[in-house]
Amino acid sequence: MELDGRAVMITGASSGIGEATARLLAPLGVRFALGARRKDRVEKLAAELRDAHGTESLAAGMDVRRVGDCEAFVRGALDRFGRIDVLVNNAGLARGRQAVAEGIESEWDEMIDTNVKGLLHMSRLVLPRMIERNSGHVVNLGSVAGLGVYEGGSVYCATKWSVKAITQAMRLELSGTDVRVTEVCPGLVETEFSIVRFHGEERPGEAKQMSDQVYRGFQPLTAADIADCIVWALTRPPHVDIDEIVVRPVAQAGMGKVARKPPS
Repeated sequence: MELDGRAVMITGASSGIGEATARLLAPLGVRFALGARRKDRVEKLAAELRDAHGTESLAAGMDVRRVGDCEAFVRGALDRFGRIDVLVNNAGLARGRQAVAEGIESEWDEMIDTNVKGLLHMSRLVLPRMIERNSGHVVNLGSVAGLGVYEGGSVYCATKWSVKAITQAMRLELSGTDVRVTEVCPGLVETEFSIVRFHGEERPGEAKQMSDQVYRGFQPLTAADIADCIVWALTRPPHVDIDEIVVRPVAQAGMGKVARKPPS
């Protein structure tokens, strides 16, 4: 499927998988609506893509937890491009590794509001226009945490199980249209994910040490690996819908099963 001229909206585009997806799609001639809380980063990304590929982009500072931000982002994209052909619901995060008995409510709220309600806000705003045109593609970023659970990850896992449920229901609701829905479920990917989880903005040194331990002794996936999966799903023929992609590093056999090599 040709993507030249298509309008692609990506949330959480300031780093990690969102940024990598934009970089991989830019040479294919797409136009972007790039949104993230860190507006300076998406503006920098948009400038780099323009200089490298002539890419037209709308860069917006927005938080998917805020309905008003989502509405303004979608409105800006429609004013600029007249349509949204692809929505990549990428914005998401984990916070903390506490057991339920020691959980911190503000962290629960941040994960649920971002990973679940943020995805719902964006989908509700974009899907009606896709349905009206009878074309479009929604890509939801899930996780292997939506296939299993682990200690200290109860709420994060719950949000990713929710993404799976929402994606599957969305696919049923769109039956009879040509709108496609894909869920991409990565395993261990080395991005800012773990640094954010361990509150890197407040304790950068400590968070970096803890993050390094997560990826110790094996080769994790990269953001570009997941972006490659997303681009592959988007470029299948229009009659082909890739329902779900589960991708792990070779060393990760399961949620708690990672083959780590001892330090050399």
